Amino acid sequence: MASSGLFFKDGKKRIDYILVYKKSSPQVEKRSTFEKNLRAEGLMLEREPAVTNSDIMFVKIHCPWETLCKYAERMNIRMPFRYCGNYFKKPIIYWLPRNPMKLDKEALPDLEETDCYTAPFSRARIHHFTINNKDSFFSNSTRSRIVHHVLQRTKYEDGKSKMGINRLLNNGTYEAAFPPHEGSHKSRHPIKTHGAQNHRHLLYERWARWGMWYKYQPLDLIRRYFGEKIGLYFAWLGWYTGMLIPAALVGLFVFLYGLFTMDSSQVSKEICEANETIMCPMCERNCTLQKLNESCIYAKVTHLFDNGGTVFFAIFMAIWATVFLEFWKRRRAVLTYDWDLIDWEDEEEELRPQFEAKYSQVERVNPITGKPEPFQPFPDKLSRLMVSVSGIFFMISLVLTAVFAVVVYRLVAMEQFASFKWYFIKKYWQFATSGTGVCINFMIIMSLNVVYEKVAYLLTDLEHPRTESEWENSFALKMFLFQFVNLNSSIFYIAFFLGRFAGRPGKYNKLFNRWRLEECHPSGCLIDLCLQMGVIMVLKQMWNNFMELGYPLLQNWWSRRKMKRRGQSMETKISLPQWEKDWNLQPMNLHGLMDEYLEMVLQFGFTTIFVAAFPLAPLLALLNNIIEIRLDAYKFVTQWRRPMPARATDIGIWYGILEGIGVLAVITNAFVIAITSDYIPRFVYAYKYGPCTDQGCLKGYVNSSLSVFDLSELGMGYSGYCRYRDYRAPPWSSTPYEFTLQFWHVLAARLAFIIVFEHLVFGIKSFIAYLIPDVPKDLCDRMRREKYLVQEMMYEAELEHLQRERKKNGKQYHHEWP
Repeated sequence: MASSGLFFKDGKKRIDYILVYKKSSPQVEKRSTFEKNLRAEGLMLEREPAVTNSDIMFVKIHCPWETLCKYAERMNIRMPFRYCGNYFKKPIIYWLPRNPMKLDKEALPDLEETDCYTAPFSRARIHHFTINNKDSFFSNSTRSRIVHHVLQRTKYEDGKSKMGINRLLNNGTYEAAFPPHEGSHKSRHPIKTHGAQNHRHLLYERWARWGMWYKYQPLDLIRRYFGEKIGLYFAWLGWYTGMLIPAALVGLFVFLYGLFTMDSSQVSKEICEANETIMCPMCERNCTLQKLNESCIYAKVTHLFDNGGTVFFAIFMAIWATVFLEFWKRRRAVLTYDWDLIDWEDEEEELRPQFEAKYSQVERVNPITGKPEPFQPFPDKLSRLMVSVSGIFFMISLVLTAVFAVVVYRLVAMEQFASFKWYFIKKYWQFATSGTGVCINFMIIMSLNVVYEKVAYLLTDLEHPRTESEWENSFALKMFLFQFVNLNSSIFYIAFFLGRFAGRPGKYNKLFNRWRLEECHPSGCLIDLCLQMGVIMVLKQMWNNFMELGYPLLQNWWSRRKMKRRGQSMETKISLPQWEKDWNLQPMNLHGLMDEYLEMVLQFGFTTIFVAAFPLAPLLALLNNIIEIRLDAYKFVTQWRRPMPARATDIGIWYGILEGIGVLAVITNAFVIAITSDYIPRFVYAYKYGPCTDQGCLKGYVNSSLSVFDLSELGMGYSGYCRYRDYRAPPWSSTPYEFTLQFWHVLAARLAFIIVFEHLVFGIKSFIAYLIPDVPKDLCDRMRREKYLVQEMMYEAELEHLQRERKKNGKQYHHEWP
């Protein structure tokens, strides 16, 4: 039995859309004109006051059959044919895993999709389509989309731009406009009930519950309830999560390989057994001389991430990114075919009110509609774009300033931690410096993100984009640039700058002639890079997940608390009509799906750009995404009002951003392996300077990678010699402390590796992209065959219709014969 909260008072007319306004609003005339014009368009309206707030009024909208047919024809909505025998059935693409929801026909009797071909709806050929029940012929999401189409094009005042529900929402005429949910997400009735289905309850039981984490997503049901745009987002998120499984397994294998070979590593052995090797002080005043074997733990941990599998994994992830994107294009093609989006083109968007108000005096003829519309002159557009670009560079410089501040903190803190009273902090002062530095950096990142969002809004509005989609693309690109630089700038510093310009003992470089620049640990800088990536990635994902679910829960809890303060009992809440329950939920945020895509795209950057330094990144991303899918599902189904079911054929600007990240990942991983890790120095030593005849032997490598310094030159009362990481001549050499020939060999090998690695990986990526077509060949054949069969079906249906008419007329003629 369907919920009574989904119908008009007569219990027959289904509610397709809800408008909400305040009785105290002064915009009475605009509202009255708008609703009068809605009735003239064929919609039926019914008002009802709110139960919990006497100032709130709800306007329920129902779209009758005749109006649905009229606008379905105008919008070219595709519907299934009436005649579809085995010859005309839509073929199933067996090489993709089918959605398990389609197979559960007993549990989901009214969700069984027809396998018939579809065609744009036409009232003149209405007899061609399968119309068993006029009330269910158009799905609820399609009905809501048709009503939204009418709302967007109905006038509220005289004037060419005085139309659309968006403008009325902006000027306060209405408080909200949304399609209603199909009842409660929880129900005492089992899923296997006959009659009208509560798809929201089905989504909760089969998708949003945590117990469903290991099952396929019901994409067809998501698309039917929320629309193709949201359906494509969850299809992409599910595809990305599934593709992370092989990447996570290979990354875990590389990590376990490092774990099992940690004790047998020649480099780790030499560091742990170096009892007599004294290292030079790593800070100016408070550091003492330390033995090399005191960094034994650091050496072993570094081996976990910097081992023989690092290069293989970097190449694998570059290829993985290409395969992921190429196969997603194929997956998207299949989805657009299954969801009848092949021939769909985005409707001509209406202009933004801000754009019309700004450029109402300058007009030109729209080449598509042939009607005059406001136009932004090129000089004005260019000047605004230049201001926006300047703002972007200013915010990026602000990020770099914040990173510089963290660097200064690290330089100051290492001196303090080296003389700390607690023994643990004093012994592991480098770890304490890095750990506190990354935590402070994370707090700065989260604080600046709030500022970035406001600045991105300001800059995007300053550009005056013509349509909402242009505004969304411009805003999304700015938010990505801001947050990408914000998250990764400190990581780039540690990967490519930390310890590179510190100088040498006796001639250290100092910042402002005061603070000595930070050096890498005797075991290398990779451990700092791993720590930075791990902490930021884990904390960022935990914070996002908390905000995605915690914030709507807190807001809805606060709404319930305010209801209790007004003296309304739980019985009153339960008896609220569905539209009022929806009004008490949170609206989908203004960014739509942008925040969801942005979070995942930034995560994609973490899993690819520096993956050579942190092979566990894909595993962390996989675990997060398993949670993320259920969090998003729970949020959409239970915490948010039902969004307008929008259509889309792809993921928009985000695909281009993902491709750009894939290219950047190849370059950064090449530099990480060549410069940050010790892979190249070990390689050069093993094949050029090693004492062993066996290739790959690293015996004596640690001693070869350390230079000698005369402690008496420090003037700190020390005598003897100490060692430091570099390739310089000893103090007794004719050219003391000059770079040795081994340094130049290593440098040449690093540059050669970068060139070879990039060309090899880019060549493999291009070859794979060439081999994998965007659309499967069998799908292309089916699409061409569909066009042919649709024409055949229309001919046969028309012929059968004419034969029935002739028989009917013949019987009538025979009956009238005297």
